[in-house]
Amino acid sequence: MNILVVGRGGREHSVILHLEKSDRVEKIYAAPGNGGIEEHATCVSIDEMDIAGLVHFAKENKIDLTIVGPENPLNAGIADAFKKEGLAIFAPTKDAAILEGSKDFAKQFMLKHGIPTASYETFTEADKAKQYVEDQGAPIVIKADGLAEGKGVIVAGTKEMAFDAIDKLMVEEAFSGAGRKIVIEEFLKGREFSLIAFVHEHNVYPMIPARDHKRAFDNDEGPNTGGMGVFAPVPDITDEIVAYTTREVLQKAADGLMKDGRPFTGILYAGLMQTDTGTKVIEFNTRFGDPETQVVLPLLENDLVQVIVDVMAGKDPQLTWKDEACVGVVVASKGYPNVYDKGVLLPELESTDQTFVVQAGTKKTEKGLVSNGGRVLLVGGLGKDLESARKHAYERLRVYDNTDAFFYRTDIGVTKV
Repeated sequence: MNILVVGRGGREHSVILHLEKSDRVEKIYAAPGNGGIEEHATCVSIDEMDIAGLVHFAKENKIDLTIVGPENPLNAGIADAFKKEGLAIFAPTKDAAILEGSKDFAKQFMLKHGIPTASYETFTEADKAKQYVEDQGAPIVIKADGLAEGKGVIVAGTKEMAFDAIDKLMVEEAFSGAGRKIVIEEFLKGREFSLIAFVHEHNVYPMIPARDHKRAFDNDEGPNTGGMGVFAPVPDITDEIVAYTTREVLQKAADGLMKDGRPFTGILYAGLMQTDTGTKVIEFNTRFGDPETQVVLPLLENDLVQVIVDVMAGKDPQLTWKDEACVGVVVASKGYPNVYDKGVLLPELESTDQTFVVQAGTKKTEKGLVSNGGRVLLVGGLGKDLESARKHAYERLRVYDNTDAFFYRTDIGVTKV
């Protein structure tokens, strides 16, 4: 099979690392890819949002299957365009991808279909939003309605912080049009985790749970990011919790989308909080999570290509998992998630039997591999348990201890139950 992977980040690099293990693969292309992906696939200089260009490339190069990583092309209708041309694509249509594309739509959808989530209100006027915060108090959660690269969520510990967040999103339009409408939610207390599933219409096949660390700094301090580290499996998320979440969240979402005339094919991601009153949804994504994918896929024993082919054909892929743990730590540019420099030379870092490197914001130049984004790469460690997996990952990260250009959290994989 000839496979095209759309995207340029760590998630896409991780997917490609596992696709290339399949005997079914003849050639892998990435559009546009990154410095690390170049080692495993043929990168083509087509932007993720150039849907017409991607369709043309897929037809000209006889692509048998396209897999889409990032959310923006999904919400722009890339799956619809490919299907119109008779091209196989593992991705949801625009009508289904709105589950991630609009926080307001997602909340209404969850209420309609009985999916547990936090109470909320939606606002298009800053003054009314601030009055709601005044009435509800803090802590409280402010979310941009539209796509904001994983950074449009502010957990406000005080009313003043909430007011600043409202101004940032609605008045200053920090994320362009994504914050013209905002959702304000109750603050949920509990243990956060992610559950991702392969989905085709009514069929739902969950992966193992993972836990992402979103705050920039140790002890869950600092601003929210796209994710600073992650681990899987999650010891305090039991098989019973996974079964409940699959039934009451993922299956209800798939069935609800079918009922609403928005059939879903692709990856459905649920960001969740395990509260004292049960599992509740924080958000849905309609694609592989980043960085969760980077630690979940290394524990998958199946041929990833065969899994996707089976799911699209309506067959149970019979997922099996290694009896191991995986910890991934993100190396980020100093200043992320705010202003940071690009073009900084990266220390050499090779994979070993117990570790791996997934590149995200990197670029190959004449002087070597340089940084080209906020989250630069992820170093993963595998082990018989979380402690050994953490040890392997952090041993490899020591090469970054003598640089002022990058930083990473030192507490990824530490469970606090």
